Formats: sequence, C-alpha cells, structure tokens
Amino acid sequence: MTTLRQRMTEDLQIRNYAKATIEIYVDQVAHFAAHFGRSPDELGLEDVRTYQVHLLKSGISWSRFNQVVGALRFFYRVTLAKPWLVERIPYGKKPKRLPVVLSQDEIVRFLQAVKSPVPRMALTTMYAGGLRVSEAVTLTPTEIDSNRMVIHIPCGKGDKARYVPLSNVLLGQLRQYWRSCRPEHWLFPGRGRASHYTTRSLVRACRRGAEVAGIKKRVTPHTMRHHADSGIMPSRFGPVLKAARV
Repeated sequence: MTTLRQRMTEDLQIRNYAKATIEIYVDQVAHFAAHFGRSPDELGLEDVRTYQVHLLKSGISWSRFNQVVGALRFFYRVTLAKPWLVERIPYGKKPKRLPVVLSQDEIVRFLQAVKSPVPRMALTTMYAGGLRVSEAVTLTPTEIDSNRMVIHIPCGKGDKARYVPLSNVLLGQLRQYWRSCRPEHWLFPGRGRASHYTTRSLVRACRRGAEVAGIKKRVTPHTMRHHADSGIMPSRFGPVLKAARV
C-alpha cells in the first residue's frame, strides 16, 4: 500500500466512515490515478474534469458517478488539504424516479409466490420493519427482542445501530418460522447455515416470485422497504401478512 493510499484510508477511519465506504472511496481514487498513469496528488482540476467526461461517455450510472465525485472531493479536501478545489468538482444531478409500489393484492400474491421459507420470511421482515436488504440478511435470532417489541439493527447505514418496532403480527410469524426452520446463528441462513442468506439470492427470489405471481413490475428487495416507508404497511400490515400465510 502506498503512503498516499494509507493516509487516505486513515483519514476516512478517523472520521468514522463505514468500512465499505472506505474501500469504495480508496478504490475510486486509485482508478482515477490509473486512468492517467500518474499519482493522484499530481493530478488537478482539469484532470478531474477529463475523467468525469470519460466516465459519462463510458455509460456509468449517476449513482456511481456521484460516488466517484464523493471520493475525489474527500481526497482533495482532507488528504491533500486543498478544500478550495472541492466546490469545483461537481456532483451529477441524478434523475428522480418514483419507487415501484405494489398494491395490497400484489403484495399478497408476491409473498405467496415465494415458496422457500427463508427468503419469504426475510422479505416479510423487510416489509414490516422497513429494513434494508443488508440489514435483513444479517439478522440473528437474538436481535428479535420480544420483551421490548423491537428489532435491533446492529450495523445500519453508516455502521449506525438502530431499533425498529416489532409488531405482534410479525413476531407471531417469526416464531412460527423459527419453530419450522430452527435457524441457529443467522436468522436467515444460507445454504451452508454457517453463512447468512445472500443479497444476490434474495434478489433472485424476488424475481422468481414476481414471475410466478404474474406481476409485471420490477420487484426487488428494496421494493419491500419502500412499502414500509410509504405508509401502506402500518394500518393494513396484519391482514396482508395473514392473507399471505407467511
């Protein structure tokens, strides 16, 4: 590891950036340097602009584009201590898209169509609690707190812990699931049971479930989180889950 790479890593660690963010930011600056075949501290604003144009021509998504911008702005502002350059490295304006929203009937059909109990219960938990997919697949049984009626999320976005409400309906479904599957370390185990169910596998389960249910909309694990955020879930959550026979 070069001295500059080490310094940027330490700068991010000192500011308590998440491990995944640190890896992404450092890698993005490394890609920037590799594009020009020079050390990044030798590159300036014109090089950044040239690189941004290159990224757009390559068809990069706006999310990834802005990820690169975030990495470069941090690198110049903190690691190189050149904050006056940062405002001249613009973010791209990401087009806003409305989230995919399923009707109650579609939710019922979708959950019924996911036949395997592990992904079905994981998706149900995401739907009930508004969990991110990474939060759901890494849950352990001990994080379901039936005394306080909350779910403990130890590592949410930015490695921040939080609690989400646990409804009586979801608790009942989780207990039924536990009696049936007897998960050990991970609440939603993968094939080997020593590892948790993967995000990729949950994406595939969503795709198959939507196909079986005859839903033409693009359904992803994040679709479940949108329903919790949108306000559909709280008042009608119980009937939907009971109808789905999760």
